[in-house]
Amino acid sequence: MSIREDFENRERTFISPFGCFSSETKGRIREEAPCPIRTAFQRDRDRIVYSNAFRRLKHKTQVFLSPLGDHYRTRLTHTLEVSEIARTIARAMRLNEDLVEAIALGHDLGHTPFGHGGETALKEIYSESFSHNEQSLRVVDILSNNGKGLNLTYEVRDGILKHSKGYGNIMPSDPSEQAYTIEGRVLRIADIIAYLNHDLDDAIRSGVISSDQVPESCLKIIGHSHSERARIMIADVISSSEVIDDELCLRISDKVYSAMKTLREFLYENVYRSPQVHKEFVKAKKILSDLYSFFLNNEDNLQRELENMEMAACINNSQSRERVVCDLIASITDRYALDLYEKIFFPSPLV
Repeated sequence: MSIREDFENRERTFISPFGCFSSETKGRIREEAPCPIRTAFQRDRDRIVYSNAFRRLKHKTQVFLSPLGDHYRTRLTHTLEVSEIARTIARAMRLNEDLVEAIALGHDLGHTPFGHGGETALKEIYSESFSHNEQSLRVVDILSNNGKGLNLTYEVRDGILKHSKGYGNIMPSDPSEQAYTIEGRVLRIADIIAYLNHDLDDAIRSGVISSDQVPESCLKIIGHSHSERARIMIADVISSSEVIDDELCLRISDKVYSAMKTLREFLYENVYRSPQVHKEFVKAKKILSDLYSFFLNNEDNLQRELENMEMAACINNSQSRERVVCDLIASITDRYALDLYEKIFFPSPLV
């Protein structure tokens, strides 16, 4: 018996019947021989961590563009916080930690530079249907590994795709919006818990808001500190979830759910749409729009940047130029976008 097979057998002793067993994965797009050491989901996690797209997250905005302070979150630290929250919930509910961790680590691989400002820009200049969760799936399926993709399991790919619905319901009622696995559904909640807490923390640190502006009605329920809020939200999900008709249904109590909604509305009005944050996003949209137009009309430069990003092998004749440029723009980091913009549009002094 291989190490992997032994672990798959042990999974059945500690994962509940509601969790997803590694040995029962629905498989990959391209069939592969199993690893003798790692389970399918452990293998997916490793492939994501070793990908170029994962490394680029360290230089992509969470909320505040290119912050100078060392303690502000980036898209990478957001991803790690989501992973920790999701694993805590999964462990307490005896679900598959490897699966929820793989989904968490891959859920934002397709996020644009400059955070949601970049996503809004691509919606305007490329397609209204552009979304970072669909782009994340495109990254793992097509754009990574020199066009071969990461060939992840169905369960991880589905969790990545279903992790977000923008400003939609925290707990989606539409079955089509829910992940296939309970682990994928846990990830969606963990993502929201993470950003509600750390975006509030960063907004106070930056001075965009002060702590006394946060609705007291929220703080009385979910706590006055980052750690208290995270603990209360996580514990509420664990204690409120229940089995209905032989299915584990994730729940949040009415009291905590209401506080989370109020906090999210507060963040949208006072942080994400604040004059300080918005004016920087306007600049970011200008940068990405100009880069998009430039590469759309300069084939040689486009090809050179695709090679720099190790994406040239991903392109085939069935893809439109617009799709290719969108993939490039969505993949680059904040600082790479700024450097490109300066190199392309700023005059170079004579030496």
